Amino acid sequence: MFSKQVTIGFFSAGLGTYWDQFEGLLDHLQGYAGTITGHIRSRGDVNVVDAGMVDSPERAREAARTLKEAGADMVFAYIATYCLSSTILPIASEVACPFILLNVQPGPAIDYAKVNSVGDRGKMTGMWLENCQACSIPEIAGVFNRSGLKYDIVTGHLQDEGTWAEIAAWVDAAKVCRALRDSRMGLLGHYYCGMLDVYTDLQRISSTFGTHVELLEMDELAALRRGVSEEDVEAKVGEFRQSFSVSDKCSEYELKRAARTSVALDRLVFRHDLGLMAYYYEGQDGNEHEDIVTSMIAGNTLLTGKGVPVAGEYEVKNAVAMKIMSLLGAGGSFSEFYAMDFNDDVILLGHDGPAHYLMSEDKVELVPLPLYHGKPGKGLSIQMTVRTSDVTLLSVCEGKDGVFLLAAEGKTVPGDVLQIGNTNSRYSFPGGIREFFDKWSKAGPSHHCAVGIGHVADRLAKVAALMGLEIKVL
Repeated sequence: MFSKQVTIGFFSAGLGTYWDQFEGLLDHLQGYAGTITGHIRSRGDVNVVDAGMVDSPERAREAARTLKEAGADMVFAYIATYCLSSTILPIASEVACPFILLNVQPGPAIDYAKVNSVGDRGKMTGMWLENCQACSIPEIAGVFNRSGLKYDIVTGHLQDEGTWAEIAAWVDAAKVCRALRDSRMGLLGHYYCGMLDVYTDLQRISSTFGTHVELLEMDELAALRRGVSEEDVEAKVGEFRQSFSVSDKCSEYELKRAARTSVALDRLVFRHDLGLMAYYYEGQDGNEHEDIVTSMIAGNTLLTGKGVPVAGEYEVKNAVAMKIMSLLGAGGSFSEFYAMDFNDDVILLGHDGPAHYLMSEDKVELVPLPLYHGKPGKGLSIQMTVRTSDVTLLSVCEGKDGVFLLAAEGKTVPGDVLQIGNTNSRYSFPGGIREFFDKWSKAGPSHHCAVGIGHVADRLAKVAALMGLEIKVL
């Protein structure tokens, strides 16, 4: 799911005074720590750097150096028992990345009868200290607040699936942030003229997400397209037939035209190591560039399904939103609001451009369009309905105070849709479409959004937290 490895820092925190006082306490706490790091590693493609037990200011400085040199993207601080905030603050200050405080007990509750039956109050205290994670959390949080440090808390216990899910969600969020920083976004063509909500500050996009922006030339894509062989075209037509349900109304000419462009797009993506893309272009009637831009939908749909999301109408912000959803394994299909059905209290969303074909209810249809509404030319398009499921809408927004995320959870519902050669699906939202639509619009997104499968707003909130972004969840 993720192309780049994320580095997760980890350390345990305790009080060195305890180890000589309570036999076996340190060994037990280190065992619990091993259980946690094992779960983190189980997420796959994760480099876990364990700085060990931090139980003194000296060990704190050593741990800070270890985690900083490793380039940790995020740090889990396992509060193994009571610890002093003075042993945590130096690490957070020096490493300067998001911290997640793990307030995680060995079990759901102390075995009171077992502890009380021991009789030796010294040993009993040691058994209590194995469960004393919560004691330090307010102390550390208060110090972090006063120091202006970013952090969050996971509270639970080792036998709780919810705890592991929360930790996994943080790991996945860190993976998304790392992948965005390592991604290169290609921009091909220009904005759709007059679509002011789509216009964006590319410097702000790069500084917010860390994504490199590569400005591409239509001439380069044209040159690549001229170099495509007939064998390459035939192979791509075969891929179309395997991935799509190709309408018998698609002419051989249009199939080969789209296939030639698709091969060229693949080569453009490979040449520039692109992880996402946005495009739009209007050429003069009959010229080479118009021939290219009117034959891109099929190829861009394949790229989107392969983890290189492509947004039409040069919608840079939505290309990022689609990439985030793709990295979370939720898909991320290019969408806009199409119409409202007040009889069934649903909203129709879709678009006439590339889509995430793996989200389709049935095999995506490849169909001919006699014209692209609002755009020049004609060619092939895809027709699909997002499968019936929980869904999340995501918009990357640019407000007067900077970039923020907007998300909403709903579901797709079956029913009549338009068969006009676009994606087209019916969505319902809690509170009804009147309330949802007004709140969504007033939040200030552009008119496009990325639709993903499943309810992932909790993980989006974690992505926003790690990036220091505001997120509005409807």
